Amino acid sequence: MLVFIIRRLMQSIIVLLVMSLLVFAGVYAIGNPIDVLISPDADQLERARTIAAFGLDKPMVEQYFIFLKNALSGDMGRSFAFSTPALALIFERMPATMELAVCAIFLSVVIGIPLGLWAGLRPNGVAGKTIMAVSILGFSLPTFWVGLMLIMVFAVQLGWLPSSGRGETSLLFGIPVSFLSWDGLRHILMPAFNLALFNVALVIRLTRAGAQEALLQDYVKFARAKGLRNSRIIGVHVLKNILIPIITVIALQFGSIIAFAIVTESVFAWPGMGKLIIDSIRVLDRPVIVAYLLLIVTMFILINLVVDVLYSLLDPRVRLSESKS
Repeated sequence: MLVFIIRRLMQSIIVLLVMSLLVFAGVYAIGNPIDVLISPDADQLERARTIAAFGLDKPMVEQYFIFLKNALSGDMGRSFAFSTPALALIFERMPATMELAVCAIFLSVVIGIPLGLWAGLRPNGVAGKTIMAVSILGFSLPTFWVGLMLIMVFAVQLGWLPSSGRGETSLLFGIPVSFLSWDGLRHILMPAFNLALFNVALVIRLTRAGAQEALLQDYVKFARAKGLRNSRIIGVHVLKNILIPIITVIALQFGSIIAFAIVTESVFAWPGMGKLIIDSIRVLDRPVIVAYLLLIVTMFILINLVVDVLYSLLDPRVRLSESKS
């Protein structure tokens, strides 16, 4: 186990180095942030002074190695627009995005697994067919359109939920969270459901397929022959054996939710990292863009590592060497 983790960490370092180069070169090629940050009326002396202050007067290769040297000490640069460290700016917005992502994953599990089991155990029933038909909408409907429709129905017409913002927050271990107050729950419900909709459909279909396959296995037939209760067969023998692909999808989708929460945060004006990166792209704030993308890559690497370890814990037959491949 320890050798496997060390090997994966070494591979992760190589991936981070390659991604840092690709991200830095890609952001460098987008355009010149000076054209956005400096007034068109500024004279050449002021432009030259600002370019030198931001370190943009050096070649891209030299800028990259300076960035890499500073990044090794935890300094990802200072934001051009906010004049604060890029990582500090991202970490300030991270709790809001993480809370939204955790709530979306929670809704995906709470809604998706029971509905998927129901559809898998009764595939020919009206309820099972209805669940599968509705799950198609989760794949088909655009996130931004669903968000606008939620606002239109529940905020504008019914007036049940607020349409934007994070609402009242409370400190939990020094981190501001919304779910500890009623006002915060009302604010997070719509964006969390909007973000979870695709994953709910994914978990439903994955759970249904796994349940139908597990019901045909010999260990389920043997459990029925022993006279075990149906609830125990489903809860112990069926659900436990279909958890591995479900956990894989949920874990990997957690990283995707964090990375692609931009649309939901923009629609609902949720003050998270997604909204920050949109604002940074508008002004070509390179340090914030690079720091955000590298942070997302790091999250994906760590999530994959955790999933590989969970494989071996859930099913001893799954070898870590196979998980690595």
